[in-house]
Amino acid sequence: MHILIVDDELLARSRLRTLLGDCDARHAVTEAAHATDALAQLAASGGRAVDLVLLDIHMPGQDGLALAQQIRRLPHPPAIVFVTAHADHALSAFELDAVDYLTKPVRLQRLQQALAKAQRANGQAAMAPTALPDEGDALLIQERGRTERVPLADVLYLRAEQKYVTVRTLARSYILDGALTELETRHAAHFLRVHRSTLVARRAMRALERHYDEAEGEGWAVRLQGLAELLPVSRRQVAAVREALAA
Repeated sequence: MHILIVDDELLARSRLRTLLGDCDARHAVTEAAHATDALAQLAASGGRAVDLVLLDIHMPGQDGLALAQQIRRLPHPPAIVFVTAHADHALSAFELDAVDYLTKPVRLQRLQQALAKAQRANGQAAMAPTALPDEGDALLIQERGRTERVPLADVLYLRAEQKYVTVRTLARSYILDGALTELETRHAAHFLRVHRSTLVARRAMRALERHYDEAEGEGWAVRLQGLAELLPVSRRQVAAVREALAA
């Protein structure tokens, strides 16, 4: 594939170029430091010469979301994958038909998955490079120099903790380098958002109970099978939890 990296940070572009080389050395990679340069490169061929744009969102001048709107208007628009340090624009990104949304620091496996999605979107699946296996019905946890596969069926909840996500099973907790929004999008069939910082396993929900929280006061909490801890439920999610329990 011909891939255009658009990011105002030189180090970010360099890291992506290195990761792309690890994915497949045959990729042709070009760079742009801002929207004007990117549009100039794309307009030269109506976008036909570029298969994929790896696009940062927060850039000086025109941001990535505005640039994506212009790219979509090209005669032959390339696939777009947003790459950003912020996860708060995920919904806007997918409304612009982005094939994927990666959060920095980008992991090799997630980049490979995004490339595979882009190739399918471009009708190039037959040319897909060899990649690490998809996580499928599991989360891949990087921990102390080893990679552990944690089946989704074992996960009770996912909770955002600053820059990381806590993955809780009956046996133990893990730390996952990722964004809660991304996990919610990819595994919506398995998890339900009950709070701005928490996703719970649908199959593990057993009860919705009145609960007093010191920080939020009187409210609701969900009880999960095998777990003594109650998880707060935001007011706007109470109806969704009731519906899931009744399903």
